[in-house]
Amino acid sequence: MKLNRRELIAASASTGALMGLGLGLGTTFAANNNLITRAVPASGENLPVIGIGTNRWVAGGTAEETAGLRNALRTFNELGGRVIDTAPAYRTSETVLGILIEELDIRDAFFLATKVDRAGTEEGIARMEDSLTKLGTDQLDLMQVHNMRDADNQLETMFDWKDKGLLRYVGITTSRVDQFAEMERLMNAFPLDFIQVNYSLGEPQAAERILPTAIDRKAAVLVNRPFGRGRLFKKVADVSLPAWAAGFDCSSWAQYMLKYVVAHPAVTCAIPGMTKAKHVEDNMGAGKGRLPDSAQRKQQEELFASL
Repeated sequence: MKLNRRELIAASASTGALMGLGLGLGTTFAANNNLITRAVPASGENLPVIGIGTNRWVAGGTAEETAGLRNALRTFNELGGRVIDTAPAYRTSETVLGILIEELDIRDAFFLATKVDRAGTEEGIARMEDSLTKLGTDQLDLMQVHNMRDADNQLETMFDWKDKGLLRYVGITTSRVDQFAEMERLMNAFPLDFIQVNYSLGEPQAAERILPTAIDRKAAVLVNRPFGRGRLFKKVADVSLPAWAAGFDCSSWAQYMLKYVVAHPAVTCAIPGMTKAKHVEDNMGAGKGRLPDSAQRKQQEELFASL
């Protein structure tokens, strides 16, 4: 059996379950950087609970902009980050990621997730083949149907690709509450490895049916928009971080928001957008130490409701 460096890293991250405050079953600390990890139900592979979203990563910018992205990616890797989420719809995100990962020579360090956003079998295949080329790999960790477009058809192709070893996991995504009913239908119709959904203090609706269904269907969960596209920061712009946030090892509003999300037992990994190393350093701090327990999460909700 061929064991590549990515799989070796995944194996070494599994260091034993923690039953401490606020940590659900399947939660562990990664061997490096003391990052909290969660197991993918389909395989038991452990992933850090904080990943990175790349919808604002653009190729062909100024030298300073490119250097900033390179530094952010390097920092993410050095701090133990693994999950990178991208998509063809994010302009040239796949291209710049492929280039920077190759330059830094850290391809096998990452869990690469991208998406297909086309209708029709041939169109979907062409889109996925293009992603493989741009990301410079012959196997993707996770392919997702972007906003569930033509999902029944695309999933048939994706499961075939998984059988052939071109994909490791298959999933679907949405960032819209009005698509939750369709997401629930697909979760019950297909043996999905992953779902990706919007969930935050500002958009808690996924906790009603989507996240419980993910637990029941044994699907890993990536969370997009954990900051509500930045709107949550506007709510706390003139508010001091409460002293009681130290009770779950929180030292910034970004960590407050992310720890709320990843403390939910269904959540595998949150993927906030990050283009700067300083944001990577802050956000990765949410993947360390204690997570809020149910009473503390209620306290977090009450504070945001009062703002």
